[in-house]
Amino acid sequence: MTCPCGRVACTSPSDFARSREDPQNRAIRIDSPARLTKGSDVASDHSGSTATQQSGLVPHDAEEFSFLAGQAERLGAAVPNAERIDVASSAGAVVSAIAYGDAPADIVLLHGAGLNAHTWDATVLSLGEPVLAVDLPGHGDSAWREDADYSPHTIAPAVIGVIEAVASTPVVLVGQSLGGLTAAAVAAARPDLVSRLVLVDITPSIDQGGPEKLRAFYERLEFSSREELVDYAVSFGLGGDRVEARRGVHLNSRVREDGVVEWKHHFATIAAHALDASSSARTIDQAASWRDLETVRAETTLVRGTRGFVDDSAADVFREHIPSASIVALDAPHNVQEVAPRELADVIRKAHS
Repeated sequence: MTCPCGRVACTSPSDFARSREDPQNRAIRIDSPARLTKGSDVASDHSGSTATQQSGLVPHDAEEFSFLAGQAERLGAAVPNAERIDVASSAGAVVSAIAYGDAPADIVLLHGAGLNAHTWDATVLSLGEPVLAVDLPGHGDSAWREDADYSPHTIAPAVIGVIEAVASTPVVLVGQSLGGLTAAAVAAARPDLVSRLVLVDITPSIDQGGPEKLRAFYERLEFSSREELVDYAVSFGLGGDRVEARRGVHLNSRVREDGVVEWKHHFATIAAHALDASSSARTIDQAASWRDLETVRAETTLVRGTRGFVDDSAADVFREHIPSASIVALDAPHNVQEVAPRELADVIRKAHS
């Protein structure tokens, strides 16, 4: 489950640059939108020309892509090449992303709060297209913010920096939950970067009942093992079956030096405080997000999960605000991308065509 909570602030993305590490762990910074394969000193530009052919899976974590083959087999899909990419600001804050495929992507995916880029793996496999899946600030391999502010307008500049540095613009920008409101902020601020906008189970008027369950889930932050964390997630009805729950836990947790297992994302630590924000603050955030959506020039599609957070009433309000948008309902809970990846891929493919 994810939520769209947060506050409003902005920073400039103009100083973003890509950084990677070579096999000797030397820092490499790339100030132009070039692609670097980890383990190689060869970069390629957006024309696709390279001195060395990129191939295989290039992770930060040796096991990061270990689940892809099993997922691909279940979906009847091919396993794409994939590499982990970091984009760093001059202040040193890193935003991480996964580039799937052999060409610069013009499809960019933004996950919801408490998730990470790997929530899109099944959707990426179903798409079979070059895709860039971003770890939002405070999530996955991206740096945490000292102010713990992960509102859409605060983190949108980081997403803009990644798109400018790595993607082939303009892009089809897809966002689920918090990622959806962030995508709307990006599309409103930089219409030149976004050709189509796809929101997944989120509107600014989302029912706040879901986040209450999320807060209860994050009351516990430390576990003796990943299997214990899997048990905990399953007990809350999260993560699908045990195989999928184990995958989700592995990709969204880390083992500290003392052996304790904890979540990788900052949201777990700040969930109770963030979700206790006053109703007036939420209203301000909702108003800002509605203004974003009303400003967006790109064609917009809302994908609802029939068992998700966007109920009929919220969909009706969305239609009143954005009458030109398309609304698609899929048989899925809030995390549509994990439960109905083929169907969601069809929607994205249509937006991409």
